[in-house]
Amino acid sequence: MMFELGMETIYLLVPLSCLAGALVAGLLGWKIGRVGAHTVAILGVAVAFGLSAFVVLPDVLAGNRFNGAVYTWGVSGGIPMEIGFLIDPLTVLMMVVVTFVSLMVHVYTIGYMRDDPGYQRFFSYIALFTFAMLMLVMSNNFLQLFFGWEAVGLVSYLLIGFWYTRETAIFANLKAFIVNRVGDFGFLLGIAAIYYHFGSLDYAAVFAIAPQHVATTVQIFPGVNWMLMTVICILLFIGAMGKSAQVPLHVWLPDSMEGPTPISALIHAATMVTAGIFMVARMSPLYELSETALSVVLVIGAITALFMGFLGIVQNDIKRVIAYSTLSQLGYMTVALGASAYAAGIFHLMTHAFFKALLFLAAGSVIIAMHHEQDLRKMGGLKKYMPFTFITAWVGTLALAGIPPFAGFFSKDAIIEAVHHSKLPGAGFAYVAVLAGVFVTALYSFRLMFLAFYGKPRMDEHTRKHLHESPAVVVIPLILLAIPSVVAGWIYIKPMLFGNFFGDAIKVLPQHNVLAQIRFDGIGPFIAHGLQSAPFILAVLGFGLAWLLYLREPHLPDMIRDRMQPIYNLLVRKYGFDEFNQKVFAGGARRLGGFLWRVGDERIIDGLAVNGTARAIGWLSSVVRHVQSGYIYHYAFAMIIGLFLLMTFFLHR
Repeated sequence: MMFELGMETIYLLVPLSCLAGALVAGLLGWKIGRVGAHTVAILGVAVAFGLSAFVVLPDVLAGNRFNGAVYTWGVSGGIPMEIGFLIDPLTVLMMVVVTFVSLMVHVYTIGYMRDDPGYQRFFSYIALFTFAMLMLVMSNNFLQLFFGWEAVGLVSYLLIGFWYTRETAIFANLKAFIVNRVGDFGFLLGIAAIYYHFGSLDYAAVFAIAPQHVATTVQIFPGVNWMLMTVICILLFIGAMGKSAQVPLHVWLPDSMEGPTPISALIHAATMVTAGIFMVARMSPLYELSETALSVVLVIGAITALFMGFLGIVQNDIKRVIAYSTLSQLGYMTVALGASAYAAGIFHLMTHAFFKALLFLAAGSVIIAMHHEQDLRKMGGLKKYMPFTFITAWVGTLALAGIPPFAGFFSKDAIIEAVHHSKLPGAGFAYVAVLAGVFVTALYSFRLMFLAFYGKPRMDEHTRKHLHESPAVVVIPLILLAIPSVVAGWIYIKPMLFGNFFGDAIKVLPQHNVLAQIRFDGIGPFIAHGLQSAPFILAVLGFGLAWLLYLREPHLPDMIRDRMQPIYNLLVRKYGFDEFNQKVFAGGARRLGGFLWRVGDERIIDGLAVNGTARAIGWLSSVVRHVQSGYIYHYAFAMIIGLFLLMTFFLHR
């Protein structure tokens, strides 16, 4: 009993240590100064990581689980409002990944934001961001899940618009906020449907009841029956489409680059965008009951993986290239979820968190050296000046491109194999999309490396003379992230994909178990098979084409662009999604606001309620004031008339 109590306290300490750091840095930052602010924030996240990795993880691996409420703060309409934790292998994996990446970002921020006047405020925000993500992944009920879901959205708004004097930053955080509200509306409807039909918001209770509703239908439109589980799963997935940036709710993610580079790394690697992937994996007992919903997830993920990758080829901003790679890799994770290879999706989430954080922080290191220049066309030859950044960037790029034995190879190859074995509708299209995506990923990844680090320096003379490696506080996180970007794949592929690491945290029906059809005879044979497979060949072809276009024949890209101008313009315009967003979501929100202002505020509240009341009182006063004439005979006449009316009333009742 004491052990359980102790573990509950530790579970609470993991998120609360981050919250404490955020509050102290935010509220007392003016008092404790810069050093004090980053010390408390880093200490809070370090405590969270230490407890997650060295206390909770070994406890879970030993077979211990926890599912229960730690605090009930109210009951409304029969719904218990609880803070509850579900600690299982899926949860603890997310806890370790989130806290480790966040810790690296916190340390890196000391160097990147050292001259920024909002230093303390930034540390407060990123620690709060980590707290919100931890509350999301540790929840055991939909209410707390929604709290964490909205909390990460709120803090991302603050972080994307951190430099609030920039018009582009204001535009970007509003865009992220509005687009995510679209997805969150579907998510909330899904949660409402769960409570309405299942009578509970507790995960375990919902998962236990769900099989009883496989055949249940609902009528959204009169005369049209929909399968209840399909409706619920698609509504929940709409929420995931917003958070995890799936087509067409992806438009906010590239613009999130307006925030400082450390938050770009945190959003794209371990928090916010991974929330949707985690949620679908957590809801695997529900998704397994609807093949229609799985097919929707599969196809949407495939579209995102391929077509968002194309956009990375035409980007010249170093951070935006990496941002579009995030969109594409999130598509791969979503494809895995749709194919019921939930473990492969989470495995790729983990490996991607390491190498994507590495790539963003390496890009930030380049930006520091370039005096905050982000245009790849103005870089070149940086390998001579920034050896540590160069080497670690290569590690991240090779992992992203799926080159063995780097971490990304194992997770990406497993996803492609899983989709190949899937029999769901849309699996054929998804397989072609993820295969083609390998070539596209390699092309834009190596393009970035060649333009930034190779060739002749293209920056101005002043910048070139002052080029040097970033300080140790920036380089050390790069090295620490490079290590798992290399080894995480071949260490964890067996227990996570072909072992029993996740146990009952993820549920897969036998007919959907595509991972069981993948042959795994050990790391060596898996790598050997990968070296002979289509994904590796496509990755090598992508590397070769990037080398030809951007090193050997650098004049060719301009020639190709001129001859394929319509396609190039389509990619630059991002398929028109931004225009659609501006006209429908953003424009619709503005028009709705304008309508409510003109009709609701001006006409009803001001016109009818406030001014109308004043006019009515004024009219009544103008009538009543004639009664107060000041003449005695008027008052006497009124008394006589009143007396006459009273006598008439009582005599003729």
